[in-house]
Amino acid sequence: MTETVTMVRLYLSEADSQLAPLLKKLHDEEKVKGVTAFRGIAGFGASGEMHSSSLLDVSLDLPIVIEFFDSPDKVATILEHLSSQFEAGRMVHWSVQVNT
Repeated sequence: MTETVTMVRLYLSEADSQLAPLLKKLHDEEKVKGVTAFRGIAGFGASGEMHSSSLLDVSLDLPIVIEFFDSPDKVATILEHLSSQFEAGRMVHWSVQVNT
């Protein structure tokens, strides 16, 4: 059997002060089904500024992707709450099938 859920990705950086509060909100308040934080080795956004790591430069501003999923209705409500906290283009979402 499968279940339709909505998957969400938020694109941040390590220096972004929203990271810890976002994880706390998704876990403690929203109680979403699953959350993963990925630390990137390189990336850039709308500003075009490259964030990367190298052996010579230990960056504290690497890309972070927060990914979570839950029922479409629940995610729609969460996205309404988050839309005022994140600028356009930093959140993407799509429907997926999860094996149950």
